[in-house]
Amino acid sequence: MAKQLLGKEVNAQLNERIKADVAALKEKGIEPTLGIIRVGEREDDLSYERGATKRCETLGVSYKKYVLPVEAAQEDVLRVIDEVNNDPQIHGVLLFRPLPKHLDEEKIINALAPEKDVDGITDGSLAGVFAGKALGYAPCTPSACMEILDHYGIDPAGKRCVVIGRSLVVGKPAAMMLLKKNGTVTICHTKTQDMPSVVKEADIVIVAAGRAGVVGGEYLRAGQVVLDVGINMGPDGKLCGDVNYTEAEPIVDAITPVPGGVGSVTTSVLLAHVVDAAKKTL
Repeated sequence: MAKQLLGKEVNAQLNERIKADVAALKEKGIEPTLGIIRVGEREDDLSYERGATKRCETLGVSYKKYVLPVEAAQEDVLRVIDEVNNDPQIHGVLLFRPLPKHLDEEKIINALAPEKDVDGITDGSLAGVFAGKALGYAPCTPSACMEILDHYGIDPAGKRCVVIGRSLVVGKPAAMMLLKKNGTVTICHTKTQDMPSVVKEADIVIVAAGRAGVVGGEYLRAGQVVLDVGINMGPDGKLCGDVNYTEAEPIVDAITPVPGGVGSVTTSVLLAHVVDAAKKTL
């Protein structure tokens, strides 16, 4: 029976650290503040926004919303980006994506100052991840994976690590972050031949394939740690991951559940980045 790597345990420790940092900053007259930029009223954006603002209130982080209509022009969105870039009271920015199709998303994203890019979406932030430099912040989901490994004392150094998925949101930055921790990293993707045999060689597996239950028992062996990043709606209408949990759990040593694993840590990571950005203003 695998050990469950529960997000709530990681959150409890991370949130205490955030609260202490917020209190210390407020004593110095700094109010850590998240700017939230949303174009339109997508339900998934609204749901994430509710979770983020609730977590802000719980941890003592302030927030300011910048809401534009779905038909907003490019210059209107860029004007808001310029405003938050130049506002010293805004320490980090969450920009909801995807943007409406009539907008140039890449141009808008890269107008955001990397030092305020707490969600790791700009080219500057990603360059920092790949170069190992403090330019902006890493995306929150792979950062949450690293927080889970750290919390449970799982050190990638010298271990064989496989990341399934090569997106700039999870796969590629996760691989670079494992490499920074001295793991030996392989990235698997849709063109990987005999993927099950490759994944079976790994000690640590991060799965960000974007398909429900795609990683089954034939990919896994005893002794592995599996972090499941996927969030999908299963055929039974319930949330499930990219890993077939029923098959994986009896085999591996440790695994994150879905829900209650990686996804539950991402919002705390976002706010940790805001607080870190606020510290840098001292």
